[in-house]
Amino acid sequence: MLYGDNVPISAKKDIMGDVYCKVADRYDAVSDMISMSMNKRWKQRFIEQMRPMPGDKMLDVAGGTCEVARRYLQYQDTVNHDTTSSVHVVDFNDSMLQVGRRRMAQSSWMDNERVTFAQGNAEDLADVPDNSVDIYCISAGMHNLPHPERALREAYRVVKPGGQFACLEYGHTDMPVIGQICRWYWDTGIPFLGQVLANDRVSYERLAHSVRTFPHQKRFAQAIRHAGFHLPGAGYELYQWGMMVAYIGSKPRTA
Repeated sequence: MLYGDNVPISAKKDIMGDVYCKVADRYDAVSDMISMSMNKRWKQRFIEQMRPMPGDKMLDVAGGTCEVARRYLQYQDTVNHDTTSSVHVVDFNDSMLQVGRRRMAQSSWMDNERVTFAQGNAEDLADVPDNSVDIYCISAGMHNLPHPERALREAYRVVKPGGQFACLEYGHTDMPVIGQICRWYWDTGIPFLGQVLANDRVSYERLAHSVRTFPHQKRFAQAIRHAGFHLPGAGYELYQWGMMVAYIGSKPRTA
Protein backbone atom coordinates (compact mmCIF):
# COMPACT_ATOMS: atom_id res chain seq x y z
CA MET A 1 0.00 0.00 0.00
CA LEU A 2 1.15 3.54 -0.74
CA TYR A 3 -0.13 4.83 2.59
CA GLY A 4 0.96 3.59 5.97
CA ASP A 5 -1.07 3.37 9.16
CA ASN A 6 -0.31 7.02 9.91
CA VAL A 7 -2.78 8.17 7.22
CA PRO A 8 -6.35 7.20 8.21
CA ILE A 9 -8.47 6.19 5.22
CA SER A 10 -11.45 7.97 6.80
CA ALA A 11 -9.56 11.27 6.58
CA LYS A 12 -9.16 10.86 2.81
CA LYS A 13 -12.87 10.15 2.42
CA ASP A 14 -13.74 13.23 4.45
CA ILE A 15 -11.64 15.40 2.14
CA MET A 16 -13.28 13.96 -0.98
CA GLY A 17 -16.70 14.61 0.50
CA ASP A 18 -17.12 17.30 3.13
CA VAL A 19 -14.05 19.43 2.48
CA TYR A 20 -14.56 19.84 -1.27
CA CYS A 21 -18.23 20.67 -0.76
CA LYS A 22 -17.08 23.63 1.32
CA VAL A 23 -14.39 24.90 -1.03
CA ALA A 24 -15.83 24.01 -4.46
CA ASP A 25 -16.98 27.48 -5.55
CA ARG A 26 -13.66 29.10 -4.73
CA TYR A 27 -11.30 26.16 -5.11
CA ASP A 28 -9.48 27.27 -8.29
CA ALA A 29 -9.34 30.93 -7.27
CA VAL A 30 -7.85 30.21 -3.87
CA SER A 31 -5.49 27.60 -5.36
CA ASP A 32 -4.24 30.21 -7.82
CA MET A 33 -3.62 32.70 -5.04
CA ILE A 34 -1.93 30.13 -2.83
CA SER A 35 0.39 29.07 -5.67
CA MET A 36 0.97 32.68 -6.76
CA SER A 37 -0.65 31.82 -10.11
CA MET A 38 1.84 29.01 -10.72
CA ASN A 39 -1.12 26.61 -10.66
CA LYS A 40 -2.29 27.90 -14.05
CA ARG A 41 1.22 27.69 -15.53
CA TRP A 42 1.68 24.15 -14.24
CA LYS A 43 -1.56 22.96 -15.82
CA GLN A 44 -0.84 24.65 -19.12
CA ARG A 45 2.65 23.13 -19.24
CA PHE A 46 1.13 19.76 -18.34
CA ILE A 47 -1.28 19.89 -21.30
CA GLU A 48 1.50 20.95 -23.66
CA GLN A 49 3.69 18.06 -22.52
CA MET A 50 0.84 15.63 -23.10
CA ARG A 51 0.79 16.66 -26.78
CA PRO A 52 -2.71 15.31 -27.42
CA MET A 53 -3.52 14.19 -30.94
CA PRO A 54 -6.52 15.28 -33.03
CA GLY A 55 -9.59 13.24 -32.18
CA ASP A 56 -8.26 12.06 -28.83
CA LYS A 57 -10.85 11.10 -26.23
CA MET A 58 -9.66 12.15 -22.78
CA LEU A 59 -10.97 10.98 -19.43
CA ASP A 60 -10.40 13.74 -16.87
CA VAL A 61 -10.65 12.17 -13.42
CA ALA A 62 -11.14 14.39 -10.36
CA GLY A 63 -11.54 17.18 -12.89
CA GLY A 64 -14.77 18.70 -11.60
CA THR A 65 -13.98 22.39 -12.04
CA CYS A 66 -12.86 21.80 -15.66
CA GLU A 67 -9.64 23.78 -15.40
CA VAL A 68 -7.71 21.00 -17.17
CA ALA A 69 -10.57 20.03 -19.49
CA ARG A 70 -10.86 23.62 -20.70
CA ARG A 71 -7.13 23.88 -21.42
CA TYR A 72 -7.17 20.51 -23.19
CA LEU A 73 -9.98 21.54 -25.54
CA GLN A 74 -8.37 24.94 -26.15
CA TYR A 75 -5.15 23.15 -27.13
CA GLN A 76 -7.02 20.89 -29.51
CA ASP A 77 -8.83 23.86 -31.08
CA THR A 78 -5.87 26.21 -31.42
CA VAL A 79 -2.86 23.92 -31.88
CA ASN A 80 -4.36 20.89 -33.63
CA HIS A 81 -7.24 22.80 -35.29
CA ASP A 82 -9.37 19.86 -34.26
CA THR A 83 -13.08 19.83 -33.44
CA THR A 84 -13.54 16.08 -32.98
CA SER A 85 -11.64 15.54 -29.72
CA SER A 86 -13.60 15.26 -26.49
CA VAL A 87 -13.24 15.06 -22.72
CA HIS A 88 -15.34 13.19 -20.18
CA VAL A 89 -15.06 14.75 -16.72
CA VAL A 90 -15.51 12.48 -13.70
CA ASP A 91 -15.46 13.67 -10.10
CA PHE A 92 -16.43 12.08 -6.79
CA ASN A 93 -17.84 15.35 -5.52
CA ASP A 94 -21.01 16.71 -7.12
CA SER A 95 -20.34 20.24 -5.85
CA MET A 96 -17.13 20.36 -7.89
CA LEU A 97 -18.96 19.01 -10.96
CA GLN A 98 -21.58 21.72 -10.63
CA VAL A 99 -18.82 24.34 -10.81
CA GLY A 100 -17.49 22.73 -13.99
CA ARG A 101 -20.92 22.54 -15.59
CA ARG A 102 -21.54 26.23 -14.91
CA ARG A 103 -18.18 27.18 -16.41
CA MET A 104 -18.81 25.18 -19.56
CA ALA A 105 -22.53 25.95 -19.89
CA GLN A 106 -22.18 28.65 -22.56
CA SER A 107 -19.31 27.07 -24.48
CA SER A 108 -19.49 25.55 -27.95
CA TRP A 109 -17.84 22.47 -26.45
CA MET A 110 -20.93 21.82 -24.38
CA ASP A 111 -23.23 22.52 -27.32
CA ASN A 112 -21.29 20.05 -29.49
CA GLU A 113 -21.08 17.46 -26.69
CA ARG A 114 -17.29 17.58 -26.68
CA VAL A 115 -17.40 17.80 -22.88
CA THR A 116 -19.55 15.53 -20.74
CA PHE A 117 -19.84 14.98 -16.99
CA ALA A 118 -20.45 12.14 -14.56
CA GLN A 119 -20.13 11.65 -10.84
CA GLY A 120 -17.86 8.73 -10.12
CA ASN A 121 -15.04 7.27 -8.06
CA ALA A 122 -11.51 7.16 -9.45
CA GLU A 123 -10.99 3.85 -7.66
CA ASP A 124 -13.96 2.22 -9.41
CA LEU A 125 -14.73 3.65 -12.85
CA ALA A 126 -17.55 1.17 -13.39
CA ASP A 127 -19.21 3.20 -16.16
CA VAL A 128 -16.04 3.49 -18.26
CA PRO A 129 -15.43 0.50 -20.58
CA ASP A 130 -12.10 -1.30 -20.89
CA ASN A 131 -9.61 0.11 -23.43
CA SER A 132 -11.91 3.02 -24.31
CA VAL A 133 -9.96 6.28 -23.81
CA ASP A 134 -6.90 7.71 -25.52
CA ILE A 135 -5.79 9.73 -22.48
CA TYR A 136 -6.38 9.20 -18.78
CA CYS A 137 -5.73 12.46 -16.95
CA ILE A 138 -5.83 13.27 -13.26
CA SER A 139 -4.62 16.60 -11.87
CA ALA A 140 -4.10 17.19 -8.14
CA GLY A 141 -6.47 14.36 -7.40
CA MET A 142 -4.39 11.33 -6.46
CA HIS A 143 -3.41 12.74 -3.07
CA ASN A 144 -7.06 12.73 -1.95
CA LEU A 145 -7.74 9.08 -2.78
CA PRO A 146 -7.83 6.50 0.01
CA HIS A 147 -6.26 3.85 -2.28
CA PRO A 148 -4.29 5.45 -5.16
CA GLU A 149 -3.08 2.03 -6.31
CA ARG A 150 -6.69 1.08 -7.10
CA ALA A 151 -7.06 4.23 -9.20
CA LEU A 152 -3.91 3.28 -11.10
CA ARG A 153 -5.32 -0.16 -11.86
CA GLU A 154 -8.52 1.44 -13.11
CA ALA A 155 -6.53 3.87 -15.23
CA TYR A 156 -4.68 0.98 -16.86
CA ARG A 157 -7.95 -0.83 -17.51
CA VAL A 158 -9.70 2.04 -19.30
CA VAL A 159 -6.78 3.34 -21.40
CA LYS A 160 -6.44 1.94 -24.91
CA PRO A 161 -3.25 0.04 -25.76
CA GLY A 162 -0.81 2.74 -26.84
CA GLY A 163 -2.83 5.35 -24.97
CA GLN A 164 -1.51 7.85 -22.47
CA PHE A 165 -1.48 8.13 -18.69
CA ALA A 166 -1.03 11.71 -17.46
CA CYS A 167 -0.94 12.66 -13.78
CA LEU A 168 -0.12 16.05 -12.30
CA GLU A 169 0.36 15.88 -8.56
CA TYR A 170 1.92 17.76 -5.68
CA GLY A 171 5.39 16.50 -4.87
CA HIS A 172 8.22 16.67 -2.38
CA THR A 173 11.06 19.16 -2.67
CA ASP A 174 14.35 17.45 -1.84
CA MET A 175 16.54 20.58 -1.84
CA PRO A 176 17.21 21.17 1.89
CA VAL A 177 16.46 24.88 2.32
CA ILE A 178 13.69 25.08 -0.28
CA GLY A 179 12.22 21.86 1.11
CA GLN A 180 12.03 23.33 4.60
CA ILE A 181 10.33 26.44 3.26
CA CYS A 182 7.82 24.36 1.30
CA ARG A 183 7.02 22.21 4.31
CA TRP A 184 6.46 25.30 6.46
CA TYR A 185 4.27 26.76 3.73
CA TRP A 186 2.06 23.67 3.56
CA ASP A 187 1.87 23.22 7.33
CA THR A 188 1.42 26.86 8.34
CA GLY A 189 1.12 29.21 5.39
CA ILE A 190 -1.64 27.49 3.42
CA PRO A 191 -4.03 27.05 6.38
CA PHE A 192 -3.47 30.74 7.19
CA LEU A 193 -4.21 31.78 3.60
CA GLY A 194 -7.26 29.51 3.59
CA GLN A 195 -8.53 31.42 6.60
CA VAL A 196 -7.79 34.84 5.11
CA LEU A 197 -8.95 34.16 1.55
CA ALA A 198 -11.80 31.71 2.12
CA ASN A 199 -12.60 32.03 5.83
CA ASP A 200 -11.95 28.30 6.16
CA ARG A 201 -8.72 27.37 7.93
CA VAL A 202 -9.77 23.82 8.82
CA SER A 203 -10.57 22.68 5.27
CA TYR A 204 -7.24 23.93 3.90
CA GLU A 205 -5.41 22.48 6.87
CA ARG A 206 -6.84 19.07 5.95
CA LEU A 207 -6.03 19.57 2.27
CA ALA A 208 -2.46 20.53 3.14
CA HIS A 209 -2.09 17.44 5.32
CA SER A 210 -3.39 15.29 2.47
CA VAL A 211 -0.69 16.70 0.17
CA ARG A 212 2.12 16.38 2.72
CA THR A 213 1.37 12.70 3.40
CA PHE A 214 1.29 11.69 -0.28
CA PRO A 215 4.23 9.41 -1.23
CA HIS A 216 7.45 10.81 -2.65
CA GLN A 217 7.54 11.05 -6.46
CA LYS A 218 10.08 8.24 -6.74
CA ARG A 219 7.78 5.87 -4.89
CA PHE A 220 4.70 6.99 -6.81
CA ALA A 221 6.49 6.51 -10.13
CA GLN A 222 7.23 2.94 -9.05
CA ALA A 223 3.53 2.42 -8.32
CA ILE A 224 2.58 3.71 -11.79
CA ARG A 225 5.02 1.28 -13.40
CA HIS A 226 3.77 -1.53 -11.19
CA ALA A 227 0.26 -0.86 -12.55
CA GLY A 228 1.63 -1.61 -16.03
CA PHE A 229 2.36 1.80 -17.54
CA HIS A 230 5.63 2.70 -19.21
CA LEU A 231 7.25 5.86 -17.84
CA PRO A 232 10.34 7.18 -19.66
CA GLY A 233 13.52 8.15 -17.85
CA ALA A 234 13.15 8.85 -14.16
CA GLY A 235 9.40 8.56 -14.59
CA TYR A 236 8.48 12.12 -13.75
CA GLU A 237 9.33 15.77 -14.26
CA LEU A 238 9.62 18.28 -11.43
CA TYR A 239 7.91 21.65 -11.64
CA GLN A 240 9.35 24.33 -9.35
CA TRP A 241 11.84 22.02 -7.59
CA GLY A 242 9.17 19.39 -6.97
CA MET A 243 6.32 21.51 -5.67
CA MET A 244 4.36 19.88 -8.49
CA VAL A 245 5.26 16.74 -10.41
CA ALA A 246 4.15 15.55 -13.86
CA TYR A 247 4.00 11.84 -14.62
CA ILE A 248 3.33 11.17 -18.31
CA GLY A 249 3.53 7.63 -19.61
CA SER A 250 1.83 5.13 -21.87
CA LYS A 251 0.10 1.76 -21.88
CA PRO A 252 2.05 -0.76 -23.98
CA ARG A 253 0.54 -1.32 -27.42
CA THR A 254 0.75 -5.06 -26.84
CA ALA A 255 -1.28 -4.91 -23.61
